[in-house]
Formats: sequence, structure tokens, C-alpha cells
Amino acid sequence: MSIQQKLHLKIGQRLHMTPSLQQAIKLLPLARLELQNYLAQEMQVNPILEEQVTTVEDEEYDAEKEMEIAEENTNIENDRKVEDTFDYEAFFRDYFDLSYNPNVQREITEYPSFENTLATQTTLTDHLEWQLGVLDPPEPDMSIANEIIGNLDDKGYLRSSVEEIAQAGPYELPDVERTLKFVQELDPVGVGARDLQECLLIQTNYYGFAGTPVETMIREMLDLLRNHNYQEISRRLKCNLPEVQKWMEAIKHFDPVPGLKYSSSAPDVYVVKMDGEYKILLDDDGIPRLRINPLYRRMLEEKGTPEETVTYIKDKIKSALWLIKSIDQRQKTIYKVAESIVRHQRGFLDYGTQFLKPLILKTVADDIGMHESTVSRAVTNKYMHTPQGVYEMKFFFHSSLSNSRGADISSLSIKEKIRKMIEVEDQLKPLSDSEITTSFQREGLKISRRTVAKYREDMKIPASHQRRSVISQ
Repeated sequence: MSIQQKLHLKIGQRLHMTPSLQQAIKLLPLARLELQNYLAQEMQVNPILEEQVTTVEDEEYDAEKEMEIAEENTNIENDRKVEDTFDYEAFFRDYFDLSYNPNVQREITEYPSFENTLATQTTLTDHLEWQLGVLDPPEPDMSIANEIIGNLDDKGYLRSSVEEIAQAGPYELPDVERTLKFVQELDPVGVGARDLQECLLIQTNYYGFAGTPVETMIREMLDLLRNHNYQEISRRLKCNLPEVQKWMEAIKHFDPVPGLKYSSSAPDVYVVKMDGEYKILLDDDGIPRLRINPLYRRMLEEKGTPEETVTYIKDKIKSALWLIKSIDQRQKTIYKVAESIVRHQRGFLDYGTQFLKPLILKTVADDIGMHESTVSRAVTNKYMHTPQGVYEMKFFFHSSLSNSRGADISSLSIKEKIRKMIEVEDQLKPLSDSEITTSFQREGLKISRRTVAKYREDMKIPASHQRRSVISQ
């Protein structure tokens, strides 16, 4: 038996991800702040890249056209032999810059309210530092207060111990503890607390409930409050249930996350209604316009430039082109996804949550001719400003239920109906999950008691026996 070598022609397919595609996939799910940090790092490691300051003349600049010309000339996906013949003189012609140009729809003349389009929003840190500037406490209190504010999280809680703050100065521990009390008196009420109990106690003192059963309940019975064990609270306080209900109503008005109101995410997409039609406006504020630094044109033109330097510049130009194209593709993808959401959710935009339609990733992916995974990445960490409020783009994707007429109803619409039914229920006889299910079935909606219970739990609504008014006990 002899072994022979033969040539065989075989046709096949395989997935090949180019560097530019890999980079585009990496950029797509990033939130705005993450993208800003990523681009800042890229500009540090790639000297070819620089941020362009936008001028009036730049508004007429067609970045997409220039990118097509650059790609035709550079052939960045071809081999290095083609790169060696690239005409860099034409590429770096006078006043040329290859930059990302935000996709602004200039025909839109009516924008969201001024408050919703501010370039920067007041953060919790800004708000607290402004109050410090007005009150102007003496040193070392001012320095300690700034150190404390710098260690607050988005919810307004202090995540460092007073010992750690004292060592950071270094400051005296009594001074830190005194200054912390000072910070806790600032607005919003409850800021600077180290845990939920301290946050609620700060608000107890501020709202005049110090020394009352409200303070006792928060200090000694926080677990009972969480579990709605009103009978045990009544027994320990030695008062009747109506009194417990009265004190509970006061606690319900306390804010457990006082700093959250200053940490809302800026929308990535604005949906504006104009002449009866909804227009999409991408908010590119904070995303730098990148371009190829023209300084390196002269380095390529100079005949004495070392070969390794020329090779380095060409590699960095190719990397910069990939990045610029990836940013442009990212914005276009977000725009297409937002446009598809608007087409499918017109009822929600006009009338609210009860008219929200079922929507899945595949529906949008088929609509815009992209893969489901691409749509999923595009809506991750993105927010949309609509006439109904600001929503995470993932909010618009959810499952559906069918009614007796065969029509699909959004699960979010069902949740909204459950919430409204519970809001108007008789507190003496709260609706059970079975009763809510029966009510839906009378309307022709196919839903199980288990599904109702799941939706209720998703909305953090207690069961009927926990909602039962303490007056009835």
C-alpha cells in the first residue's frame, strides 16, 4: 500500500472577525462614561489620535465621505504591500482631518425642555460642595468635609470609616466625627449616613420625630418594619394598631437613598415629536471628535525619516482609522435600534405604559437587518428620553401574554394594571393573587396565579396578608 500526496479543492465558510469588527463589538455596549474613558486611554497610547475642537466650519464637514476616501486609499484590510504604495501626501492634504462627526439631525428645531438638555447635570458632589462654599466652615473642617464628600457613593452613603478618613488627612478622629455630623445636616436630608438605620435616624431628627415611637421603631425594630410585623411592634411599643399605622405613615415618607436624585443617567437618545412624527436625536455630548493629527504628515514627507518610524506611523494610522470607524458605526447602530423601537412603540410614546406593545430582540434585529446580539449590545447601558419620561432602552423589550381575542399584551402593561388594582383596593380586604387572576380572566386575559405572583414580586409589592391594613388586625 503506497501513500500518495494529492491536491484537493475544498470550499468552506468560516467566521473571521477583523480587528475593526472586534473593536466595534467592544465599543457598542459601553455606557457614555465608559466610552469617554476608553477614548481618553486610546488617545494616550496612540499619538496619531487627537480630539478636534468643533467650529462652525466643522459643521459642514462630511466625515463619512472622507472616511470612504481614506479607506479606498489605505486598503487597511489588505496586505502590507498595498500599504507601502499608499499615497500619504494625498491623505494628509491641507486642512484634511478624518474625524467622527456626530450624526445630528439639523432639521429638528424643537428639542426637549432646557432642563433636559443641559450639557452637565448637578451631581451630588457638586450640590454638597456648593453648600460648603456658602457655609464656609473653618479649617480643618472644610478639608475634612471635602474628604467625606469624596467618599460618598451615588446613594449618598459614606463608604469609608471615620478612622480611614482621619488617616487620609491626617486628621484628629474627634474632628472627623464632628465634621461628619456637620455634613449630615446638609441637603439632601440623610446624606453622609453609614447605613440605612443612620440615614433614617437623621431624617427622624430633621422632621421632628426625635423621642417619638418613630425613633424607637427605627432604632430597635428595623427588622420588624422590613417584615411588616405590626403585631409585634404594637406589643413592644405597648400601643394599639391604629397608632402603629400612624407612625408607619411617617416613616414611609423618609428617603432611604437621598443621593439618588442627583445621579440620574443622561439620555443617549432623545425622541422628539415634530409635526405629528417622532424624530430621533442622538446625544453625542461628551464624546470627543477624533481626528488624525496632521503633525505626522510632515514626518512622513521628510525623506530622512527612519523606516521604522514610517512603519510605526502607518500602523498607528490604521489603528486610528479602525477606532474612528468603530465609533461612527456604534452611533449609527444605536440610532437604527432607537428608530425601530419608536416604530414599534408609537402607542407608548403617545399614551403611556398601558399601550406598550410586546417586543423582543429578534423583532428589532429583523427590522434593521442586524443580529440579535448586536441589538442586545446596543441597548445595554443606554437611556432614551421620551415624552413619557426617561427609560433604559432595555425597558422596551419584554414578553407578551395573549387574550381571548388572540391579541398580544405586554407584560409591562399587565404589571401596570396589577399595580393600579392594588392601589385602589380595600385596605381591609386586599386583593389576593387568585382574585387578581380571576379579574384578568374575566377580561379574557390568559394568565395564571403564579404569573401574577411573579409580576407582583418583581414590582416589590408584598403579598395580600402583608398588605392587610393594621386597622383590620
